[in-house]
Amino acid sequence: MIIGVTGTIGAGKGTLVEYLVEKRGFTHYSVREFLIEEIEKRGIVPADRSAMRQVANELRAEYGPAYIIESLYARAVETGGDALIESIRAIGEAEFLKEKGAKILAVDADRKIRYERICERGASTDQVDFDTWIMQEERELASVEPWDMNVLGVMAMADVRIENDGPIEIFEELIDGALSTLL
Repeated sequence: MIIGVTGTIGAGKGTLVEYLVEKRGFTHYSVREFLIEEIEKRGIVPADRSAMRQVANELRAEYGPAYIIESLYARAVETGGDALIESIRAIGEAEFLKEKGAKILAVDADRKIRYERICERGASTDQVDFDTWIMQEERELASVEPWDMNVLGVMAMADVRIENDGPIEIFEELIDGALSTLL
């Protein structure tokens, strides 16, 4: 089974992936890692959220709206077994996965909770104030271009959606429930 993971910034996509890798034996394929590799090849500094968005959109515009996910999907198929592709952000990516029979799992949470989480995780792409973070998120939520980010559109295409506003134990129960729905 291949599952595309989507969701808002800081909603818990990484926690979901970590749980399914550790507890259910899934293999993880990361769009973030794919893009950071590409950013480093291009010599772009810093490798922040804006650089990732720019490079992702350039790749999608040049090679097709699902290029990144197609690349990760090919790796997942080659390796075999259950896989998670994190994070699906463009409609073309979601359409590609659906055409291949993959499932899409969406994660969301309250905006203030999500901002607190990204501050706690301290990733290089998350070193921003709240207003900048809101601006970055708004750019990713609903573009009409097939190669640009449209997280809300992808979330609407999800087979299952999890609201992650509570403690980790509840989130893990919701993940297990979502996984049983997808099987």
